[in-house]
Amino acid sequence: MIDFRSDTVTQPNPYMREAMAKAPVGDDVYGDDPTVNELEAWTAQRHGFEAALFTSSGTQANLLGILAHCQRGDEYLCGQQAHNYKYEAGGAAILGSVQPQPIENNPDGTLCFEKLAAAIKPDDIHFAQTKLLSLENTIGGKVLPLEYLAKARKFVDQHDLLLHLDGARVYNAAVALNVDITEISQHFDSMTICLSKGLGAPIGSLLLGSKAYIERARRLRKMVGGGMRQAGILAAAGKIALTENIERLADDHANAHYLAQQLGQLDGFNTADFPTQTNIVYANVDRKIDLTAIATHLKSQGILFSPSYHPMRLVTHLNVTREDIDTFIKALKQQL
Repeated sequence: MIDFRSDTVTQPNPYMREAMAKAPVGDDVYGDDPTVNELEAWTAQRHGFEAALFTSSGTQANLLGILAHCQRGDEYLCGQQAHNYKYEAGGAAILGSVQPQPIENNPDGTLCFEKLAAAIKPDDIHFAQTKLLSLENTIGGKVLPLEYLAKARKFVDQHDLLLHLDGARVYNAAVALNVDITEISQHFDSMTICLSKGLGAPIGSLLLGSKAYIERARRLRKMVGGGMRQAGILAAAGKIALTENIERLADDHANAHYLAQQLGQLDGFNTADFPTQTNIVYANVDRKIDLTAIATHLKSQGILFSPSYHPMRLVTHLNVTREDIDTFIKALKQQL
């Protein structure tokens, strides 16, 4: 199956599966799983933090990340397109009584500091207390510039806020910028890293921060049912994802550029309005084209994509090759 729906559909390779099968394990809730402990310690040191916490998903990592920073009745600032605001079922508000204050994203994915400053609530009993700014990198496949991250750090320091990064695809950002990951992580009080997207692990995300912060998050993880037992079989895959599968993200980016170019040459598909920076391709599609019917037909040929018009999203990953893209474009042409 050639699957362009998301990079969450990646499959662990045989080497990763073998490491999972052989991983030493213990009860992680007791702190006894050596493979989880090693992954957490290594990840924290590698990214410049004191501690890390292995979680079941990026959504859980973001939830714990926000709730460990904020109390009930507090507020966090984020983008209108932020995953932890728009696509995570309102978890921080529902489970933590933490109010999100979304700000319109600029076309490049950044947030305007003047608008952010205007949204910070005064110290008045009528308002929620603004405690946190949450950024996302990449966001919609767009990379936040390093200069912007430095300005964000300066902004939160000036306004006595904390700074969290939803780093679901942060390694795509680092590869696109051709920098070490610490050039990004150094600006944040906390960050998440998703292991199960382009990095190819079958499950899991990490939350990073100070020791005290991670201990609060660990308690919250238990509260929401996220305590796992012999989780080393999953952590083993996560370690390989972080040590073996980073440089090859450049291949996904190159394939995405190729896909955008080939798709943009088809009548009724416009990719020119959406510059491809990493592994996500967007296209506006003429509504005269019956995308739903095409998607159904291509599925019968072993090709999956999500039919939508403004825009349609296609994602490249380690299980999509240049030849797969050619197969998709050829099959799509035959349906137009």
